Amino acid sequence: MPEDPNPRYLSPEYRSSVLRAPSQPLVMPKLGPDAIELTSPVFGAGELSAYDSDLTIQHPGDPLGERIIVTGRVLDSDGRAVPNTLVEVWQANASGRYNHGADQHPAPLDPNFTGAGRALTDSEGRYRFVTIKPGAYPWKNHPNAWRPAHIHFSVFGTAFTQRLVTQMYFPGDPLFPFDPIYQSAPDWARERMIARFDMDTTEPEWALGYQWDIVLRGANATPMEV
Repeated sequence: MPEDPNPRYLSPEYRSSVLRAPSQPLVMPKLGPDAIELTSPVFGAGELSAYDSDLTIQHPGDPLGERIIVTGRVLDSDGRAVPNTLVEVWQANASGRYNHGADQHPAPLDPNFTGAGRALTDSEGRYRFVTIKPGAYPWKNHPNAWRPAHIHFSVFGTAFTQRLVTQMYFPGDPLFPFDPIYQSAPDWARERMIARFDMDTTEPEWALGYQWDIVLRGANATPMEV
């Protein structure tokens, strides 16, 4: 089995990767310790609040859509917890539209949903977000192209220069076979981007629960840069 779970830089079916993929060998810069930010925490607990990790209470009214809980752990290659790590999320609303000027998909914006949040992992490496299940949306990569419902995640290390980005999907989505971004990851690693529905995380009469662990490296690493 190949060791690298990450998608190929060049995946022709994912059209924008043709423009972004490197065409020349990597050049390693010679930078001293003062030339780049190497140390110090990105964020501390004192800079976050409940409004950051609960995307449903950031506005005066309730957002539209299906409320969900997404939780899991950030782990290293040996399965050990990675505590005090900043996890950020951003996503489309229940209609499949981002709260961003570049998104002109003719679906309604939700005035009570911005679609962005952040949390610090606890001593066991666990994060928790309350949000709305995002909708699928068209993205014009190819005729009749639709993205499966997903949430973008980023995980920071000890500095802004140490950042990994990935996407979390929902189980059983019929759009998986047609999405070149999801398909750009090796076939044996794609399941690592799919959350698991979890009844124990589900809260009665309130929200469905999903579990999704982020493994930073090693044989069980989560595909990144997707």
